[in-house]
Amino acid sequence: MEQILVEDIGKAYRKYPGRWSRLAEWLLPFQKPRHVLTWVLQNINFSVKAGEAVGIIGVNGAGKSTLLKLITGTAHATTGTVTMHGRACALLELGMGFHPDFTGRQNAVMAGQLIGMTHAEVTELMPQIEAFAEIGEYIDQPVRVYSSGMQMRLAFSVASVKRPDILIVDEALSVGDAYFQHKSFERIRTYRALGTTLLLVSHDKQAIQSVCDRAILLDGGRLARQGPPEEIMDFYNAMLADRENSSVRLAEGEDGKVQTTSGTGEASVEQIALYDESGEAVEVVDVGSRVTLKITVGVKAPIPRMVLGYMIKDRLGQPMYGTNTHLKELPLYDVVAGNTVTYSFEFDMNLGAGTYSIATAIVSTDTHLIDNYEWRDLALLFTVVNMRRPHFEGCAWLDPHIEIVRS
Repeated sequence: MEQILVEDIGKAYRKYPGRWSRLAEWLLPFQKPRHVLTWVLQNINFSVKAGEAVGIIGVNGAGKSTLLKLITGTAHATTGTVTMHGRACALLELGMGFHPDFTGRQNAVMAGQLIGMTHAEVTELMPQIEAFAEIGEYIDQPVRVYSSGMQMRLAFSVASVKRPDILIVDEALSVGDAYFQHKSFERIRTYRALGTTLLLVSHDKQAIQSVCDRAILLDGGRLARQGPPEEIMDFYNAMLADRENSSVRLAEGEDGKVQTTSGTGEASVEQIALYDESGEAVEVVDVGSRVTLKITVGVKAPIPRMVLGYMIKDRLGQPMYGTNTHLKELPLYDVVAGNTVTYSFEFDMNLGAGTYSIATAIVSTDTHLIDNYEWRDLALLFTVVNMRRPHFEGCAWLDPHIEIVRS
């Protein structure tokens, strides 16, 4: 069952040519309109099932926060409707609704009542709110003396003290320190496991890919694409590079995964493979074994400075390790069209058992946002198995030497 249903949502603001035009339109309502509509969202359609986690991404100004305001009812849509089933809690703008002259405790009571709790419920839950927020004696100080991180701590603590049916979180969590971000996402994961529906806006790739089942990309106020988080984040990264006059290409593999390739095309990866110590190409690698990643690049136009990088990612698209020849101080200069360059990277495969992919980038510096000759996601897929090591958990082989002193 859909817990959130967004149908043909659009939002436009009236733009008047001068300050008197608004008054004239109000006094003479039957004459022609004196404004033009500026659309910030148009034709947005999607649904979120009960217990599903959906991430919303896009560049600044794409309409992400406006969409959340329309969904939560804090702003009215120009077109379309939003239907929600269940108790929803929203953490949108930082400290929204907090009165600067009231104490944190007083604001917590008011914020709790705004999301549907009674005064008695908030009072009963106040020890839990204080314990999670961890702002100490500041709970009884005016909010105007709070830092932005302290406001976020208190706002999130109130919004999430009772498990909601729907939790809607905007970019606000990015303000907090690393400790509180981990703590907040752990609570979100716990609620998800218990059946809470999640709508999350974030620029944090790791957050979207680790928490969400699906991602939605907004671009220019329209829904550009939706699908698995890894696929959408790859497309989003390629789209950012596309702003620099490169093209984005999509291709679906035999396994159903969508490979995203972008770039201007001056150079391209022609061959990529993993080799074991005997020089044999392999697709299955033992934990900790020595391997060589070989990447052959074909150059199609003169390149003043060429850098090759690669990123190893797990099955959720989380980065495990990445580097490039710029960071290793091994760039190539004045590469001639028609050249073929083969790179060999030798290392121990100290990853945990699982399926991994390698993304490649051919650029001029350490980022694909300046000269993106080619960015290729899912350039190579391989599997790591544990055949010789003691059983361990996690995504990295970090075998310790252990000493125990007993007295």
